[in-house]
Amino acid sequence: MMLARVADSLYWLGRYIERAEHLSRLSSVMLNAQLDQTDSGTQAVWIAMAAVGEANDGESINSFEAAQALVLDRQDHNSVVSSLARARENARQVRDQITTETWERLNLLYLKVTDAKAGKEFSDGSANFLHDVIADLHLFKGAADTTMSHGESWRFMMLGIYMERAQLVSRLLEVCFAESPAHGQVDDHVALVSVLRMACALEPYLRVYTAEIEPRHILEFLVFDEDFPRSIRFATTQIEQHLSAMARGGASERPGPERLAGRLKARLQFADLDELEAVGAGPLLTTVVNECARIHEAIYETFVAYPLEMRLPA
Repeated sequence: MMLARVADSLYWLGRYIERAEHLSRLSSVMLNAQLDQTDSGTQAVWIAMAAVGEANDGESINSFEAAQALVLDRQDHNSVVSSLARARENARQVRDQITTETWERLNLLYLKVTDAKAGKEFSDGSANFLHDVIADLHLFKGAADTTMSHGESWRFMMLGIYMERAQLVSRLLEVCFAESPAHGQVDDHVALVSVLRMACALEPYLRVYTAEIEPRHILEFLVFDEDFPRSIRFATTQIEQHLSAMARGGASERPGPERLAGRLKARLQFADLDELEAVGAGPLLTTVVNECARIHEAIYETFVAYPLEMRLPA
């Protein structure tokens, strides 16, 4: 049975990897939007910053400086460089649980973003810099998937990835489609395309809906699509499957994380899009974020911060 500290490190390794990729993509889309000197480009920049909780209403945002901070600011605990540093530290603590190929890919990426020349490389070619970071993160996930045994270690890392993904995509959609007095729903074509790019969903979306870039279709795709790996439904299904595979036997006074995950999976599986449109997407997206937080707490209570007597032999 896996040690609590090992499970904790693998879980957070996955979360930090997913966070670094998401922020890198937001930064890339934000810099592309800067090229469009219109309200659409400005709105795309606002969406990206609001999705990470750093938008300032009524103030102009220098997209290059904002993107550079999201990627290379070591004082920001959620920046790409900070996330990769924490991911590497967690990986170092469980080096015996991951493969050489996985460790090398993460270590090389960490060295790239912490190098003294990283700031200059970003300034000289931010698009290429971010493209390389995202590609290396994909290579890390591919190495983990193809070289690690798909046992507990791999499952805890995947659990972290999908937990982070479900919350990040939910937050992005909240910003765009949960109406607020200041901004309302996003309905500009260029801004909606940017939202799909932020979720790495543009090409898969176009294969399903062709060129119909509509808020209803984007919500349906990013929330309910069961085949797209970055949809909320896909992520919550993976969370439930990994937790069910690791569930302990025996009764408990509190619902285990697999039961909470199963409840969230069912909520999304049987949700009605017409009803969602009638009441707005905000309540459902908020529910997803809150339920993911409850699942996270249950994971800690079950696998990390459990009472000692639970592990002592009877």
